[in-house]
Amino acid sequence: MSEPRWRSIAWIVCWAFSLALAHAADIKPNQEFAQKATWQIPSANSVRDEALAWIAGQKLEDAARSQLEMLWASAVGNDAHLVDLLAATFAAGDPRDRELVAVCSRPRQRIPLPNVDWLAEEGTPAFERNNLRLLYGRWLVQEALYDEALEQLGQLKPEEVVDPAGLLFYQSVVHHRTLNREAGLQAIGRLLERESEIAKRYNSVARLMQADLSVLKDESLDHIARRMDDVRRRLDLGRAGPKVRQVEDGVIASLDKIIEELEKQQQAAAAAAASAQGNLRPTKPAQDSLPMGGKGSGEVTKKPIGNQSGWGELPPRQRQEALQQIGKDYPAHYRDMIEQYFRKLASENSENTEK
Repeated sequence: MSEPRWRSIAWIVCWAFSLALAHAADIKPNQEFAQKATWQIPSANSVRDEALAWIAGQKLEDAARSQLEMLWASAVGNDAHLVDLLAATFAAGDPRDRELVAVCSRPRQRIPLPNVDWLAEEGTPAFERNNLRLLYGRWLVQEALYDEALEQLGQLKPEEVVDPAGLLFYQSVVHHRTLNREAGLQAIGRLLERESEIAKRYNSVARLMQADLSVLKDESLDHIARRMDDVRRRLDLGRAGPKVRQVEDGVIASLDKIIEELEKQQQAAAAAAASAQGNLRPTKPAQDSLPMGGKGSGEVTKKPIGNQSGWGELPPRQRQEALQQIGKDYPAHYRDMIEQYFRKLASENSENTEK
């Protein structure tokens, strides 16, 4: 098995395990997408014919031409990945293709991405241009460069590439990871139109993504946590430009909105409790603030409470239990924020006491 294909399958398997942790919706197969499929899976023979026609139009040495023809003759009938086979074919005929294929055959290094503006040029044959964009976009997805992948894959159509299932799958992944719910569900729906014909790994992961996106609610804590993870991903890639700041500002605005709603709920609950307490008050209070029977002075013995800071704090063990209770209903990364908040309060109280 070739290295690029092995990396592709390994990435999909890892992605499937991560998605399996999400809530799985009860979706019955062959029910929602029972309509006629809107795209076709090309046969290996038809792809071979197109590849041989492309080879015939290139200025290649006889030895290189014969080698490519033998490669395609042996590929039909086995499970060779057509996109990778085409990439090797294009690399033999064009230095620019060779450089791009080399980049897509290894993990990303800490170097600028290659210039692929020539893929959009009309002078590049559509058969070559579109399938190389699929190859490059697939690699970008595997390297978590989703914005760049969308630029390559977003406008491609299934009928323009030799692996339409792969195109729809990676489009679905891009939309899922960037939280583009509607576009993601649309791409997944098209992919599952031929769920009995596509690779099982595509089918399984597509179902998981579909279930995940179906229950994802905008502005929920889950939605906010994923956007925070997207910021972390971008920063890990060395991206700190306007796009990242825009996502950060959106996260802060969403958190402010949730906090405001919680405060309103607390105020409403407090008002309801005060109203209920008022209804329990007697209409005629006791004549004197004295014990029952009217005996005694009504005074209580004063107890010293001290003037040390922190006299009203909980014991350390109970305070820790309270912190755990506060954090258990929130995502794990919120616990640190809560603890930092309480440490800051403790520090401020200490400073005020010293003054």
